[in-house]
Amino acid sequence: MLDIDISEILDHISTQVNRYFSTFIFLFGTIGNLLNCLVLSQPSLRSNPCAFYFLISSIANIISITCGLPSRILSGWNMDITNTNAFLCKIRAFMMFVSRSIAFWLVAFAAIDRCLLSSNQCQRRQFSSLKNAQQGTIVIIILSLCLYCQVLYCYDANMISAPLHCYGKTVTCRLVTDLTYALVTILCPLLIMCIFGLMTLSNIRRIHSHRLSQSELIETSENNRKKLKSTNLQTRKRKRIDRHLRHVLFIQIIFSTILTIPQGIEKLYTTLTMNQMKSSLNITIDKFIYNFVLLLTYLASGMPFYIYTLCGGNTFRNGLMELFKTK
Repeated sequence: MLDIDISEILDHISTQVNRYFSTFIFLFGTIGNLLNCLVLSQPSLRSNPCAFYFLISSIANIISITCGLPSRILSGWNMDITNTNAFLCKIRAFMMFVSRSIAFWLVAFAAIDRCLLSSNQCQRRQFSSLKNAQQGTIVIIILSLCLYCQVLYCYDANMISAPLHCYGKTVTCRLVTDLTYALVTILCPLLIMCIFGLMTLSNIRRIHSHRLSQSELIETSENNRKKLKSTNLQTRKRKRIDRHLRHVLFIQIIFSTILTIPQGIEKLYTTLTMNQMKSSLNITIDKFIYNFVLLLTYLASGMPFYIYTLCGGNTFRNGLMELFKTK
């Protein structure tokens, strides 16, 4: 009797969360990413390789949110047609997995770009270019499409013994899809973000220590002082943008890790325990946790604009103000 009561409570909470929290994330994320695209498309930013990664990542986030969240909202009123329509189920899952993979990997590539740009070796800094960013984006899009093409076969509607009715139809399908998503889409990009983020910090410390060691020589040279005063304004503006982009990248890595790691762990848990016999209460708990961590990943997809605006210095705020003035 107690198990039934707990199951009913969890089902009720899950329904309310899908109805209202999903709606909030949908509006919050869609508006934020649309504004992101408009701000990052401005001339002062669109030629920057890191900003280009952020721009395409924002577009991918819009696709992920618009393909994934409406079904979560409708499920709160038992109106989700992807639960019963196999074609829509497959297309929705495919678009959601591909777009999320693209978004995560492009942020990882942005971390690599910041690391290259902060290097004290000129040859490495030259790899940070808009052309390389465009080529890297094309590669990520193609690989993501190939990586999840199996979803078009594996996913099906009307699945009963699964966290969602639209889910993998066989044990093998669930194993492949869940492990691919957990390891390739979430854990690997996050690992790359953290590694290259730490390398960037190391490069910055090395540059600062080098500048401090050279400061006395600079101060004793009148010519060097004049050169410092006559530094090109455009170069200083570019360096300021790079600094702000690096700052927001670090903040985004932290939030992405906090909000997406739970789903990666949940996917691995689901895969490892799929053959175990579970009580109805355990199944209800698993579904509740799945729904909750799933919404956290959508929250991660909707946050970049607010991170950029609040933590990106004047670069993004000025860009937003210019956008509003233009319109």
